[in-house]
Amino acid sequence: MTDSASPRPRRRIGKILLGGLVIVALLAGLSAWFLHARYTRFADAPLAGLSTDGTLVVARGDSFQRVLGRLREAGAVQGHELEWRLLARELGADARIQVGEYPLDPKTTPRELLVRMRDGKVIHHRFTIVEGWNIRELRAALGRATPLVQTLRDIDDAALMDALGKPGVHPEGRFLPETYLYTTGDSDMDLLRRANTALEAALDRAWESRAEGLELKDREQVLVLASIIEKETGIAEERPAISGVFNRRLKIGMRLQTDPTVIYGMGTAYDGNIRRSDLQTDTPYNTYTRDGLPPTPIAMAGAAAIHAATHPADGDALYFVAVGDGSGRHVFSPTYAAHNVAVREYVRRYRSKFGQGDASSGNAAEAAVGGDAAPPNAIEVEAATGAAESDG
Repeated sequence: MTDSASPRPRRRIGKILLGGLVIVALLAGLSAWFLHARYTRFADAPLAGLSTDGTLVVARGDSFQRVLGRLREAGAVQGHELEWRLLARELGADARIQVGEYPLDPKTTPRELLVRMRDGKVIHHRFTIVEGWNIRELRAALGRATPLVQTLRDIDDAALMDALGKPGVHPEGRFLPETYLYTTGDSDMDLLRRANTALEAALDRAWESRAEGLELKDREQVLVLASIIEKETGIAEERPAISGVFNRRLKIGMRLQTDPTVIYGMGTAYDGNIRRSDLQTDTPYNTYTRDGLPPTPIAMAGAAAIHAATHPADGDALYFVAVGDGSGRHVFSPTYAAHNVAVREYVRRYRSKFGQGDASSGNAAEAAVGGDAAPPNAIEVEAATGAAESDG
């Protein structure tokens, strides 16, 4: 009796166990479905709590946990750390988050943010080196640039060039004017290094394609002349013509007699006006008192000015003076007599508009006529108006 009855309870126990296993499997499936649904919602739901203008900075050496901590500090509270780690591993971002600054937006999802950090889609900032700036203006602008890391505030120009691997080189004109992109963590020296490399490349291109019969002896002279051309006009199409004037003067041994070099030699003493005494005071940069080119560039020359220095326009002009009509353009003349006529016309136009004031008063006159071209200097005005009176 006992043996014949034993299989029945065992079958009942087996059914109970099987039922229990089914329930456990269902619960496990439901749990897995719930966790997957929660994980999916986390991965693809916007990161509510972030400000519209926030950013996340990933520094060199940051761990994933440190990055997640910064994200929490920025207001992203959703998602367990395990969910973030699983998502990062799924996307291949767990060990590939790149250094930089990333935009945070409440509409961004965790998936989108991790992909962005994996691919290094960082915020780029802009810094523009302006054509015609001198090294003081460049350094001052760098000092105001954020978030550029500042390393130059306590070093002089000589130390700056040493750091660039160019000891003993004058810093003026050594950085190509254009707009440079940089990211958080880049330094002012990083940017200058790139600008110097770009300058060298522009010089190489111009020198290799230079016109035949060019009076300039090497790339250094090209850069010096280009800086003068840059300061003499803001009109792009005039640069080759101005280059032609200076190349012809160099060829015949005529002094350049260009005011921007005098101004540069005056340094901080320049107050907006060039006086007769300034033109007659000898400095290494006074091209009225010294032959040839000045010893260094006087400003940052752009690629167009560098190209113009090596590709001067043909012609016979040896002089030029501002038109004075607000256009910033110049009148080019082949002879001193013709130049005097152009200067007298400038003075006549100035005085008919502004009275009998000083038509050679530097920035004041330039601002008054509204142009970019500098007015004739005091000696030119005196020579031209004196000639006019003697003609009468």
